[in-house]
Amino acid sequence: MRVIAGKFRSRPLRSLRGLDIRPTSDRLRETLFDVLTAGNPEALAGSVWVDLFAGTGAVGIEALSRGAAMVYFGESSRTATAVIKANLASLEIDTGFEVISERSRKAILQLDQRGVNADYVFLDPPYRLQSTYGETLDGLASSRIAEHAMVIAEHEKHFDPGAEFGTLRRTRHLSQGDAVLSFYRRQ
Repeated sequence: MRVIAGKFRSRPLRSLRGLDIRPTSDRLRETLFDVLTAGNPEALAGSVWVDLFAGTGAVGIEALSRGAAMVYFGESSRTATAVIKANLASLEIDTGFEVISERSRKAILQLDQRGVNADYVFLDPPYRLQSTYGETLDGLASSRIAEHAMVIAEHEKHFDPGAEFGTLRRTRHLSQGDAVLSFYRRQ
């Protein structure tokens, strides 16, 4: 696993073993960021990200590498938060991020209370926790965090988290191998 592009391009990232920590593949991350930048490498400059179920932090670190100003990593596993911090340290990233060691709903509430407005929210729960998708997307739909954000959910091909959650509506569905990215916006 490595950083795909930007300031930290080709630098390696540590990973974790086990089925619950399933880092977003290099190929899928590349596709995600190609869609978000659409040929404009500066499109993410200064953006604010929330990376929920952050795992190894690969998506948020990719955002930082490509110019994001701030990334909030939400992860409840202590082992995973240690890996996120180790990955950030190995890249000598010491500003522009916060690791929130809480479950997604609590992290959303904390960020909402602090008035965080994200440009992008990425969520990638363990695939076996299918009900977590709806709970998290419902929480985001009623928060100020996602008021203007693009919300992206990674899920397995044979599971559809749903097309709408409160004011969040799916605007795009992108399959790649066994994984799918569903893009949501407030309507």
